[in-house]
Amino acid sequence: MATPASSIVPILMCGGSGTRLWPLSRKSYPKQFVPLVGPTSLFQASAKRLTGTAFAAPMILTNSDFRFIVKEQLADIGIDDATIMIEPEARNTGPAILAAALHLQKTNPDALMLVAPSDHVIPDSSAFHASIEAATGAAKKGHLVTFGIQPTYPETGYGYLELSEPVQDDSLSPIKLKKFVEKPSATNAQKMLKSGNFLWNAGIFLFSVKSVVDAFRQYEPDMLKLVAESVSGAQIDLGFARLEPESWNRVASISIDYAVMERTDNLSVVPFAGGWSDLGGWDAVRRETNPDKDGVATSGHVTAMECKDSLLRSEDENLELVGIGLDNIIAVAMPDAVLVADASRAQDVKLAVSELKAKKSKQAEQFPRDYRPWGWFEPIAMGERFQVKRIQVHPGQSLSLQSHHHRAEHWIVVSGTAQVTIDEKVQLVTENQSVYIPVGSVHRLENPGKLPVVLIEVQTGSYLGEDDIIRYEDKYARN
Repeated sequence: MATPASSIVPILMCGGSGTRLWPLSRKSYPKQFVPLVGPTSLFQASAKRLTGTAFAAPMILTNSDFRFIVKEQLADIGIDDATIMIEPEARNTGPAILAAALHLQKTNPDALMLVAPSDHVIPDSSAFHASIEAATGAAKKGHLVTFGIQPTYPETGYGYLELSEPVQDDSLSPIKLKKFVEKPSATNAQKMLKSGNFLWNAGIFLFSVKSVVDAFRQYEPDMLKLVAESVSGAQIDLGFARLEPESWNRVASISIDYAVMERTDNLSVVPFAGGWSDLGGWDAVRRETNPDKDGVATSGHVTAMECKDSLLRSEDENLELVGIGLDNIIAVAMPDAVLVADASRAQDVKLAVSELKAKKSKQAEQFPRDYRPWGWFEPIAMGERFQVKRIQVHPGQSLSLQSHHHRAEHWIVVSGTAQVTIDEKVQLVTENQSVYIPVGSVHRLENPGKLPVVLIEVQTGSYLGEDDIIRYEDKYARN
């Protein structure tokens, strides 16, 4: 791309929950952080797609629960210069994009903003970059540019963009938008596909900082005032830009489409005919994971016998999923939950999550592996008055200095070397060694080495909940 290096700032939206891809995607660890298609997560693939000489360092909009996951996943792909902005509460895409624009108004006011979700699949980065380049001229002239995907089938799960004229022979030239169209019925989707005047709404935008701020000033002045107050009061917290919560929490929750895009007459659309999917359901995942000649896509430890048009995934290396004679079936197995559904009901998975939440099932929102700033832990076994966990602590990281009212703990190191504090004693514990932490003892585990520390923790006591933690010191500023 010929665009100057600092003129386009990628803005990645990274706060969704992805309930339609349950049980792999959950509130505590949603789909953008999961390697659904390929070896990296969707978030990592999105960030890598928007690197290179044409792009400045990215800005990530996320929430407090995901901030360390975002930072860790960026570091894993060599991105260490991103601005990570923390939203105190989810307020949809309108306020989030405006916050990014007001931040750039101070730091890079002449920039173009490329706003994109962090959970989409776009296999052909070169084609996507060509579309971005085709849009830069209009964006520099003050247009708000959105990207529309050439539809390949009558999808009812997407919103559409109605164009003022048909797309001509894979042209990338910006076209004036006539109107936004909500998710259609199957009949209307078929008609729109045939007309040639409609594109799928990808939720990807390119505009200048000045143009989008001016649009909010015209159409949402109250939102502009409150978001500006929140950005001005933002605090730097462990390298994250944490928006001021009092003003932010008074902002209306509204999408960028409703706040600005559907009200302005300054909107252009650039068609994109390359591969694209928002992975909005398990049926979309099946299409994107190279199904075989019978339409069967598999992942993990799976055996499929005489199956057709089905998706079978095992997300546990110790769990073998076997399908026999399945037709149009989705089967996804996790260590703590299994989904089996007719593929035609893929969009109804989110309804199942609502049912699980109503039952107060922990599987509704809690991922079996619990990610923390220092690493992760996962349960191995649980019974009356005991629990066994596997814990991994990343190099250079440490748990908080803490104690427990109701439980004692045994730590057995299986790899790496840990530095363990128990009351006044500090010691190194290496592979095959163990320590005992009595009830009430003040303790901490640190990893001073360059390799991960993996340990087995055995908890015993009358109460084993995660809220039985008194923190005295914490390098991650958790209360």
